[in-house]
Amino acid sequence: MKIKQLFLATILLAGSFLANAQIGSGDLYQGMSRAIPNGRVVLPYGLQITFEKTVHLIFPAQIRYVDLGSSNIIAGKAEDADNVLRVKAAVRDFETETNLSVICDDGSFYSFNVKYAEEPERLNIEMQDFLHSGTNNLPTNKADIYFKELGNQSPVLVKLIMKTIWQNDRREIKHIGSKKFGVQFLLRGLYSHNGLLYFHLQMKNQSEMPYNIDFITFKVVDKKIAKRTAIQEQVLQPLRAYNDVIRIGGLQTQRSIFALEQFTLPDDKVLEVTLFEQNGGRHQTFIVENEDLIRAKNIDNLKLKF
Repeated sequence: MKIKQLFLATILLAGSFLANAQIGSGDLYQGMSRAIPNGRVVLPYGLQITFEKTVHLIFPAQIRYVDLGSSNIIAGKAEDADNVLRVKAAVRDFETETNLSVICDDGSFYSFNVKYAEEPERLNIEMQDFLHSGTNNLPTNKADIYFKELGNQSPVLVKLIMKTIWQNDRREIKHIGSKKFGVQFLLRGLYSHNGLLYFHLQMKNQSEMPYNIDFITFKVVDKKIAKRTAIQEQVLQPLRAYNDVIRIGGLQTQRSIFALEQFTLPDDKVLEVTLFEQNGGRHQTFIVENEDLIRAKNIDNLKLKF
């Protein structure tokens, strides 16, 4: 009797398994997997390339990763332009469609279906920033891609925070800055979020001579300037920048946002922020103390602006 019951149970179990398999028979892998929902698919762009001409793709941020679907195509970043990708056919008249994938520094992901065309319709293509203004401005290339240097912080969120700080343009700090040679260099605000510090800087050129920026440095230095040596300086590299200005025209004002890994300072150290003029001597420096750092405004409740 027990053997008969066991036999019937086995038959019922097998029937249930077959029924479930038939339900999914329209999916991939013989019905043993689920279809990917449309909302989870990054829609590819159509791209035509040829052997005799080069197609240039201009992205809104630095290119971090490129993958080619086959050896029929070749691609490479343009020299001295990290946001421009050159693409062309490595084989004449290849017939099989292939693909191309690109990840940018701002966390955006781009996918292309690539076909051969003797005369491509478009040779120079500007890919739109996925944070562009307007309605429905978060297209399918917005993805939760993470980079090692940002830890568990999404580069998309970092860019949104910097953009919002820049657009709000609030002067939260009024006692830190430098002014000489007709140039003013200010720290307008200092914010913290999820392990990052955001420095809101303003550069005002009160002279009629343009000010060309060479670079901006963030250095932890000893308070006792007279005894300072190069060994006692620790250079901090910004992880991200928003509106990274390279030139301030005469009688003009510019602002930039820099994101750095969160840190504090011991009592005998300060943060030295320096603006260097290219081929000039109108350098500007201001000092940030640990007391200023720990008072950084938390922006967990910041209303992000797309």
